[in-house]
This record gives sequence, C-alpha cells and structure tokens, in this order.
Amino acid sequence: METFTEIVRLRAEDDKVGLRFDNQSWTWREVIQEGADRAAALVGLVSPAPADRQIHIGVLLENVPDFVFWLTAGPLAGAAVVGINASRSGPELAHDIQHADVDIIITEDKLAHLVEGTGHGVPPELVLNVDQPSYLETLAPYRGAGLPESITTPDQLALLLFSSGSTGAPKAVIVGQGRLGRLAEVLVDRVSMRRDSVTYLCMPLFHGNAVMMNLAVAMRVGATVGMTRKFSASRFADDIHRFGATYVNYVGRALSYVLSQPENPRDRTGTLELAFGTEASEADVARFTERFGCEVMEGYGLSEGVFRLGRTPDSPAYSLGRPQGDLDIRVLDEQTGEECPRAEFDTSGRLTNPAAVGQMVAVGLAHTFEGYYKNPEAMSDRVRGEDFWSGDLGYRDAAGYFYFAGRSSDWLRVDSENFSAAPVERVLQRVPGVAAAPVFAVPDPSTGDQVMCAVEMAAGEQFDAADFGAFLAEQPEMGAKWWPTYVRVIDQIPLTGSGKVNKAPLRSAAWNTPDPIYIRVGKTSSYGKLDDVQRAAIEADFLSHGRAALLPAHLPEATPATN
Repeated sequence: METFTEIVRLRAEDDKVGLRFDNQSWTWREVIQEGADRAAALVGLVSPAPADRQIHIGVLLENVPDFVFWLTAGPLAGAAVVGINASRSGPELAHDIQHADVDIIITEDKLAHLVEGTGHGVPPELVLNVDQPSYLETLAPYRGAGLPESITTPDQLALLLFSSGSTGAPKAVIVGQGRLGRLAEVLVDRVSMRRDSVTYLCMPLFHGNAVMMNLAVAMRVGATVGMTRKFSASRFADDIHRFGATYVNYVGRALSYVLSQPENPRDRTGTLELAFGTEASEADVARFTERFGCEVMEGYGLSEGVFRLGRTPDSPAYSLGRPQGDLDIRVLDEQTGEECPRAEFDTSGRLTNPAAVGQMVAVGLAHTFEGYYKNPEAMSDRVRGEDFWSGDLGYRDAAGYFYFAGRSSDWLRVDSENFSAAPVERVLQRVPGVAAAPVFAVPDPSTGDQVMCAVEMAAGEQFDAADFGAFLAEQPEMGAKWWPTYVRVIDQIPLTGSGKVNKAPLRSAAWNTPDPIYIRVGKTSSYGKLDDVQRAAIEADFLSHGRAALLPAHLPEATPATN
C-alpha cells in the first residue's frame, strides 16, 4: 500500500468486527462508513477549503469511537488529522491549534472546557462536541455518503503529532500518507498481525504510537481493535480477558504500572501473545513475560521516523539492538560532530568511558525526515547537512549494539510525557533568591528520565529547601511531572565559551557530586538532603532494573565554570 488512505479503503466492504468499545461494536464496513459520513461533512462545513494546504482536523478527544472515525475521515477527505494533547493547559492548546492551522475542532464534554475562551481562533460553529445533540444533527445530512473519488498521494499529510509538549515553538511532527502506509505494511510482519488478531488499544490516539503501532496495523489486515478511553493499570488484565486481546502496544512505564497490580492466576493462561513497545526496563520485560505468558518486543523509534533500532534474540541485555535495514547509524559527539569511541563496561555493566556517549545520528538520511510543521528552528536541530540528529543520547558497544543514554539536554521524558526544560526553568528562576536554575534530565531507575536542577543563589542568599518546595507548590503552572527529583546547590553554573549554560557536566555528574544535593520526599513539596544511605538505595534500584550503565560516576570533583 502506497498510502494510509488505501488501507482505509481496503476495509470499506469488510463485515468483520473492526472496533469494540464498552459494550458496542462496529464492523470495519461500518467504521469506514462513519468515516465517509464525516469526510463528506468536513467538505461541507469547511468551505471554502484552504487554497494552499489540506484541511486540518483538530481532534481533542480521549480514545472514543469518534476519534477512530475521524482518523478514517481525514484520509478519505484528503485532510490531515491533528492530535491535540489534552494534558496541556488551555493557553498551550490554543497555541498548538493556531500553529497547526486547525480548521475544525472535534471535542467532547470532558475536554471541551480546555479550549473554551482561549482564543484558539477556530470559529464556534466549527467546534463540534460529539456528546451534544447538535453533533448528530450536523452529521445527519451526510449519512450514507459514498467514498470520495479523490485519491491521496504519498507526500500528502496524514497526521500532525505534537511531540514535545513545550511552551515554546511547537514541534508538530509531519506524518505523511506514504510513511504511515508503509509502516503499517512493515509492522504486519514484524508483530505477526493476523486477521484473527485482537489488539488492545489503551494508549492515547493523539500520540503516534497508538495510531502507528496499533490501529493502522490492525486496519491493514482487518484485525479487531478493542479500545478503552485511556490506559488503566487496574483494568488492564480484565480488559485483555474481556476483549480476548492477542496484542498490545505500550510506551514508557505502562508495563511497570500493570505489574504493580495484584496478580490473577488467569493472567498466565490468557490470550495475550505479544506486547510491543518501548522504554520498559529489562526487569519489567521479564516479569511481564512470565506473568502473562507472552512475548514482549522492545524497539526504539521516533515519531519523526527516519530510523528504528530493534532487538533480536542475540541482542545483549539492556541494549536497544541494531538498526533495522541497511542504515548508517552512528553515535556522534554533540559539539564536534566526530564519532564517539565504542563503549566499554566494567563487570557490573557500568559504562567506564563517558566519552562514548553522544547523540544517535542517522548519517545521510536527512532527506527521509518529513519535518516539523512550520518550525524551521526545530528542523535545524535535527537536520545538519545530510544527517539526521535524533536528539537522543546513546552509546554503541564493540559489536555494534546501541544503548539508550537519555535525552538531549533540553528535553525530558517523565512518565511517558515529553516536555522542554524551558518552562520548568521559568518557574524555578522565580524562586526568591535564585540567580539561575537550569533544568536537565537524569536517568530514572526504571525507565525514562527524572527532573534535576542546579540552583545558583544570588549573592548573599542561602538555599532553603522548605521555602523552595513551598514556593513551587504555590505556582499554578507547575506541572505534576515538572517537579525536580534532585536539586543541586552549586556556587557557579558551568558556562560554555560563548557564555551559555553548559548542561553537559551537570547531567554527567547528576546527583553524585560533592555539592549539596536535595532529594524530593515522595510526591510532596518537601526536600531533604541526600545522604549516603539514600545514594546506595538509588544505586540498588538501578541495578535491580538492569540500568546500572546509566548511573553517574562516583562523586567527581565539583565542576567549575568554563571561561
């Protein structure tokens, strides 16, 4: 299939059950008819259509059937679907909507308030609420519409997916019709998707993982999709049994959350065959495999596409595997662009040569990156000459296997949520007495990142942990994932030769430094001074999850500023 639209059309006369949600079900024929109705409505409502681009459909929904219907309506109408992330604040959503040139918004009662009164710019009559009677009235004239005659091309937009969650210039990843169609074809074989497969879709559809790794693949072969509004660790096992699911996709800590729930003897004898995702720890993969009697397949990929890394049975523990396909992927120094040396390890698996860590780069593959919508600055961070820089840090061993080493310094991923350091820094730098407070990612013992900051106090000021936590608790824009796990109190923030903050030595030392380190007490606003007992417990936690290689070196000398 050259386009995702062709995959959608393939199901137009398929009477097998395609979608299950709560106690309802739709055949694939019915799903595509719902999409055709909405495609016809779209053409009627957004008139005249933009002269210089496709219609952009902004979808602000949880995983409800209408999200799936609009994901089929978009390609049938030659429009692009814009996933709107409901975890962002109203002003941020308005910014995203404006940046993505959204022409029409589809929302629901639970989420409509997020965009009300934000000045997003979409006319009120083009903000459709699927829970209101007026929505069905709007669709009524278009019921029974035929499939549009127009055919999309591989280079047309299928999706715009916001990947960063920053409050600066948005990063809406372009997903073309061709890429989505090709990926579905490839994954059918990779995950052994069959027509009698049943997928469990619980990851959010506004994120590329759910569309690319689940819905599109199931649609390609005509498998059944069992969908829930959102991920729930407590309901996961019951949902697997209720749907008879054979396949599930996941990201981040999902497996860990499921494993924290009480076991049920029937889990081991259930229908689940494969869990396919990214960022689970080696220990969680092993436990999930044992508990559910299924295979867990880990891979590394980006919403931006370009390249993927995949594990094989002979891949070393904790590695991401090797590139899929005949691709030239290297680890390059972020400053010099030179290739980093291969990684060396001690007997415990700890990386012994930090110089091996650099950014993972797809050499000569910049032309395959479809880009960020209307964001040349973000594009320049990824495209350097003919090479694509992933923004992710890693290292490679002597046998060519890659390992993940965190995010590039200004981006963090906490509990599967990506965000920029900039908005967090803006809050921290308002703390009374603080002169500077750069924020950076340090590894989490289980998966992803934790937030850490270094605090330089103004002359004559002293750091007070209680005041620091109390101030953050009073800030309404302080996101739950933004709270620093660690606070380093430093005499002088390290700088580059050009006078910019140099986060590399801060990230490298992390919490193992002679400078005072404060650690957050659980999920409270309290901070206590990190002691040797806690340091040992942190190391043990990393070891238990098989992530010892990500531990910082032991207590390096304090890092002076670079003049």
